[in-house]
Amino acid sequence: MRPPVSAPATILQSWQAPEARQGAAVDDAHFYAITNARIGKYRRSDGTKVAEWVGDADAARAGRRIVHINSCAVIAAELVCAHSNFPHLPMASSVEVFDTATLRHIRSIPLGLRAGSLTWLVRHEGHWWAGFANYGERGGEPGRDYRFTRIAQLDDNWQEIASYALPADVLAALAPMSASGGAFGPDGLLYLTGHDEPEIYQLRLPQQGAVLEWVGTIPAPLAGQAWAWDPTSLEGRWRIFGIRRATSEVIEFQLPDR
Repeated sequence: MRPPVSAPATILQSWQAPEARQGAAVDDAHFYAITNARIGKYRRSDGTKVAEWVGDADAARAGRRIVHINSCAVIAAELVCAHSNFPHLPMASSVEVFDTATLRHIRSIPLGLRAGSLTWLVRHEGHWWAGFANYGERGGEPGRDYRFTRIAQLDDNWQEIASYALPADVLAALAPMSASGGAFGPDGLLYLTGHDEPEIYQLRLPQQGAVLEWVGTIPAPLAGQAWAWDPTSLEGRWRIFGIRRATSEVIEFQLPDR
Protein backbone atom coordinates (compact mmCIF):
# COMPACT_ATOMS: atom_id res chain seq x y z
CA MET A 1 0.00 0.00 0.00
CA ARG A 2 1.28 3.46 -0.90
CA PRO A 3 1.65 5.74 2.14
CA PRO A 4 -0.17 9.05 2.41
CA VAL A 5 0.76 12.07 0.29
CA SER A 6 1.21 15.29 2.27
CA ALA A 7 0.32 18.83 1.31
CA PRO A 8 2.77 20.15 -1.31
CA ALA A 9 5.92 22.09 -0.54
CA THR A 10 5.85 25.84 -1.22
CA ILE A 11 8.43 27.56 -3.39
CA LEU A 12 9.99 30.64 -1.75
CA GLN A 13 12.46 31.97 -4.29
CA SER A 14 14.68 30.97 -7.20
CA TRP A 15 17.92 32.02 -8.88
CA GLN A 16 19.39 31.41 -12.33
CA ALA A 17 22.58 29.34 -12.25
CA PRO A 18 24.03 27.63 -15.33
CA GLU A 19 25.58 24.93 -13.13
CA ALA A 20 22.18 23.84 -11.78
CA ARG A 21 22.13 20.51 -13.60
CA GLN A 22 22.91 17.92 -10.93
CA GLY A 23 22.05 19.46 -7.59
CA ALA A 24 22.42 22.21 -5.00
CA ALA A 25 24.12 22.63 -1.64
CA VAL A 26 23.75 25.46 0.87
CA ASP A 27 25.23 27.05 3.97
CA ASP A 28 24.26 30.12 6.01
CA ALA A 29 25.40 32.71 3.46
CA HIS A 30 25.82 30.93 0.11
CA PHE A 31 24.36 28.28 -2.11
CA TYR A 32 26.25 26.07 -4.54
CA ALA A 33 24.99 24.98 -7.96
CA ILE A 34 26.47 21.72 -9.20
CA THR A 35 26.92 20.07 -12.57
CA ASN A 36 29.19 17.29 -13.80
CA ALA A 37 32.58 19.00 -13.62
CA ARG A 38 31.68 22.51 -12.52
CA ILE A 39 30.49 24.18 -9.31
CA GLY A 40 29.25 27.74 -8.83
CA LYS A 41 29.11 29.54 -5.47
CA TYR A 42 26.44 32.24 -5.10
CA ARG A 43 25.45 34.73 -2.41
CA ARG A 44 22.06 33.94 -0.94
CA SER A 45 21.33 37.63 -0.39
CA ASP A 46 21.35 38.66 -4.05
CA GLY A 47 22.23 35.61 -6.17
CA THR A 48 25.62 36.97 -7.26
CA LYS A 49 28.23 34.38 -8.23
CA VAL A 50 31.33 34.81 -6.08
CA ALA A 51 33.45 31.78 -6.98
CA GLU A 52 33.54 28.79 -9.29
CA TRP A 53 35.43 25.59 -9.89
CA VAL A 54 35.76 24.19 -13.42
CA GLY A 55 37.24 20.77 -14.09
CA ASP A 56 39.15 19.45 -17.09
CA ALA A 57 36.46 18.91 -19.75
CA ASP A 58 38.64 16.80 -22.05
CA ALA A 59 39.65 14.50 -19.21
CA ALA A 60 36.03 14.23 -18.10
CA ARG A 61 34.86 13.20 -21.56
CA ALA A 62 37.52 10.51 -21.63
CA GLY A 63 36.40 9.17 -18.25
CA ARG A 64 39.45 10.41 -16.36
CA ARG A 65 39.68 12.67 -13.31
CA ILE A 66 36.42 14.33 -12.23
CA VAL A 67 33.71 13.16 -14.62
CA HIS A 68 30.28 13.36 -13.01
CA ILE A 69 29.69 15.16 -9.69
CA ASN A 70 26.25 14.01 -8.58
CA SER A 71 25.76 16.01 -5.37
CA CYS A 72 27.54 17.95 -2.65
CA ALA A 73 26.98 18.66 1.04
CA VAL A 74 28.45 21.44 3.18
CA ILE A 75 30.20 19.87 6.17
CA ALA A 76 32.04 22.38 8.38
CA ALA A 77 34.20 24.42 5.96
CA GLU A 78 34.21 21.79 3.24
CA LEU A 79 32.02 20.96 0.27
CA VAL A 80 31.95 17.17 0.22
CA CYS A 81 30.83 15.80 -3.14
CA ALA A 82 29.64 12.42 -4.38
CA HIS A 83 31.34 11.63 -7.68
CA SER A 84 31.14 8.80 -10.18
CA ASN A 85 32.40 7.95 -13.66
CA PHE A 86 28.84 7.76 -15.08
CA PRO A 87 28.13 6.69 -17.81
CA HIS A 88 31.40 4.78 -18.08
CA LEU A 89 31.61 1.15 -16.96
CA PRO A 90 32.46 -0.53 -14.71
CA MET A 91 31.03 1.90 -12.16
CA ALA A 92 33.70 3.67 -10.12
CA SER A 93 33.10 6.25 -7.39
CA SER A 94 35.01 8.75 -5.29
CA VAL A 95 34.44 11.51 -2.76
CA GLU A 96 35.75 14.89 -3.93
CA VAL A 97 36.30 17.62 -1.34
CA PHE A 98 36.46 21.37 -1.95
CA ASP A 99 37.16 24.40 0.26
CA THR A 100 33.86 26.29 0.60
CA ALA A 101 35.66 29.68 0.79
CA THR A 102 37.52 29.42 -2.54
CA LEU A 103 36.13 26.23 -4.17
CA ARG A 104 39.71 24.98 -4.41
CA HIS A 105 39.83 21.20 -4.72
CA ILE A 106 41.38 19.85 -1.51
CA ARG A 107 41.46 16.06 -1.75
CA SER A 108 39.99 12.99 -3.36
CA ILE A 109 38.91 9.78 -1.59
CA PRO A 110 38.76 6.88 -4.08
CA LEU A 111 36.01 4.40 -3.24
CA GLY A 112 36.76 2.32 -6.31
CA LEU A 113 34.41 -0.32 -7.70
CA ARG A 114 31.36 -0.83 -5.52
CA ALA A 115 27.89 -2.22 -6.12
CA GLY A 116 26.47 0.93 -7.63
CA SER A 117 27.39 4.49 -8.52
CA LEU A 118 27.75 7.03 -5.67
CA THR A 119 25.05 9.70 -6.07
CA TRP A 120 24.72 11.34 -2.64
CA LEU A 121 26.61 11.45 0.65
CA VAL A 122 25.78 12.97 4.06
CA ARG A 123 26.79 12.75 7.74
CA HIS A 124 24.21 11.44 10.19
CA GLU A 125 24.72 10.46 13.84
CA GLY A 126 28.48 9.97 13.53
CA HIS A 127 28.53 8.03 10.28
CA TRP A 128 28.54 8.58 6.55
CA TRP A 129 25.40 7.62 4.67
CA ALA A 130 25.48 7.19 0.91
CA GLY A 131 23.25 6.36 -2.01
CA PHE A 132 24.59 3.91 -4.60
CA ALA A 133 22.56 4.06 -7.79
CA ASN A 134 21.96 1.39 -10.37
CA TYR A 135 20.23 2.06 -13.67
CA GLY A 136 17.98 0.24 -16.09
CA GLU A 137 19.26 2.14 -19.10
CA ARG A 138 22.37 4.20 -19.96
CA GLY A 139 25.11 3.79 -17.37
CA GLY A 140 23.74 0.54 -15.96
CA GLU A 141 25.81 -2.60 -15.60
CA PRO A 142 24.56 -5.84 -17.20
CA GLY A 143 22.53 -7.94 -14.78
CA ARG A 144 22.00 -5.08 -12.29
CA ASP A 145 19.23 -2.57 -12.96
CA TYR A 146 17.51 0.14 -10.88
CA ARG A 147 16.17 -2.48 -8.45
CA PHE A 148 19.70 -2.87 -7.08
CA THR A 149 19.83 0.75 -5.86
CA ARG A 150 20.92 0.75 -2.22
CA ILE A 151 21.58 2.99 0.79
CA ALA A 152 24.79 2.32 2.71
CA GLN A 153 26.09 3.33 6.13
CA LEU A 154 29.88 3.77 6.27
CA ASP A 155 32.44 4.41 8.99
CA ASP A 156 35.15 7.08 8.91
CA ASN A 157 37.44 4.66 7.05
CA TRP A 158 34.80 4.36 4.29
CA GLN A 159 34.06 0.76 5.17
CA GLU A 160 30.42 -0.29 4.92
CA ILE A 161 28.64 -1.07 8.18
CA ALA A 162 25.17 -1.69 6.78
CA SER A 163 23.31 -1.62 3.47
CA TYR A 164 19.59 -1.19 2.80
CA ALA A 165 17.36 -1.81 -0.21
CA LEU A 166 14.51 0.45 -1.30
CA PRO A 167 10.87 -0.72 -1.23
CA ALA A 168 9.57 -2.10 -4.53
CA ASP A 169 6.99 0.71 -4.90
CA VAL A 170 9.64 3.42 -4.51
CA LEU A 171 11.87 1.66 -7.03
CA ALA A 172 8.95 1.52 -9.47
CA ALA A 173 8.50 5.29 -9.08
CA LEU A 174 12.20 5.86 -9.82
CA ALA A 175 12.49 3.42 -12.73
CA PRO A 176 14.45 3.17 -14.93
CA MET A 177 16.70 5.66 -13.11
CA SER A 178 17.61 5.74 -9.42
CA ALA A 179 17.81 7.86 -6.27
CA SER A 180 19.69 11.06 -7.09
CA GLY A 181 19.45 12.90 -3.77
CA GLY A 182 19.05 12.06 -0.11
CA ALA A 183 19.53 13.25 3.46
CA PHE A 184 18.17 12.57 6.91
CA GLY A 185 15.63 15.07 8.19
CA PRO A 186 15.32 16.59 11.67
CA ASP A 187 12.69 13.91 12.38
CA GLY A 188 15.19 11.10 11.77
CA LEU A 189 13.54 9.97 8.54
CA LEU A 190 15.49 9.56 5.32
CA TYR A 191 14.28 11.87 2.54
CA LEU A 192 15.00 10.71 -1.02
CA THR A 193 14.51 12.16 -4.49
CA GLY A 194 14.69 10.48 -7.86
CA HIS A 195 16.09 11.64 -11.18
CA ASP A 196 13.06 13.50 -12.55
CA GLU A 197 10.06 13.12 -10.24
CA PRO A 198 8.60 16.26 -8.53
CA GLU A 199 8.31 14.57 -5.15
CA ILE A 200 10.28 13.59 -2.06
CA TYR A 201 10.00 10.14 -0.51
CA GLN A 202 10.14 9.74 3.27
CA LEU A 203 11.60 6.47 4.51
CA ARG A 204 12.34 4.91 7.87
CA LEU A 205 15.15 2.55 8.79
CA PRO A 206 13.63 -0.89 9.49
CA GLN A 207 13.70 -2.52 12.92
CA GLN A 208 14.02 -5.86 11.15
CA GLY A 209 15.26 -6.85 7.73
CA ALA A 210 17.13 -4.82 5.13
CA VAL A 211 14.38 -2.95 3.25
CA LEU A 212 13.59 0.66 4.13
CA GLU A 213 9.99 1.48 5.08
CA TRP A 214 8.17 4.02 2.89
CA VAL A 215 6.12 6.24 5.21
CA GLY A 216 5.17 9.30 3.13
CA THR A 217 5.54 11.40 0.00
CA ILE A 218 5.78 15.19 -0.33
CA PRO A 219 4.99 16.85 -3.68
CA ALA A 220 7.79 19.33 -4.33
CA PRO A 221 8.64 21.97 -6.97
CA LEU A 222 11.93 20.34 -7.94
CA ALA A 223 12.44 17.80 -10.72
CA GLY A 224 14.34 15.14 -8.81
CA GLN A 225 18.14 15.42 -8.52
CA ALA A 226 20.22 16.37 -5.48
CA TRP A 227 19.26 18.89 -2.81
CA ALA A 228 20.19 20.06 0.69
CA TRP A 229 18.50 21.16 3.90
CA ASP A 230 18.71 24.89 4.58
CA PRO A 231 20.74 25.20 7.82
CA THR A 232 18.91 28.45 8.67
CA SER A 233 15.49 26.74 8.77
CA LEU A 234 13.36 27.47 11.81
CA GLU A 235 12.14 24.61 13.98
CA GLY A 236 9.12 22.96 12.38
CA ARG A 237 9.49 25.01 9.17
CA TRP A 238 12.01 23.03 7.16
CA ARG A 239 13.42 24.50 3.97
CA ILE A 240 15.29 22.85 1.12
CA PHE A 241 17.52 24.07 -1.71
CA GLY A 242 17.13 22.07 -4.91
CA ILE A 243 17.21 22.60 -8.66
CA ARG A 244 15.13 22.64 -11.80
CA ARG A 245 17.32 21.25 -14.55
CA ALA A 246 15.16 22.35 -17.47
CA THR A 247 15.50 26.02 -16.57
CA SER A 248 18.92 25.93 -14.81
CA GLU A 249 17.46 27.29 -11.59
CA VAL A 250 18.34 26.83 -7.94
CA ILE A 251 15.13 26.94 -5.91
CA GLU A 252 14.37 27.35 -2.24
CA PHE A 253 11.16 25.80 -0.98
CA GLN A 254 9.50 25.04 2.33
CA LEU A 255 7.97 21.75 3.35
CA PRO A 256 4.52 21.68 4.96
CA ASP A 257 4.68 22.70 8.61
CA ARG A 258 5.75 19.76 10.75
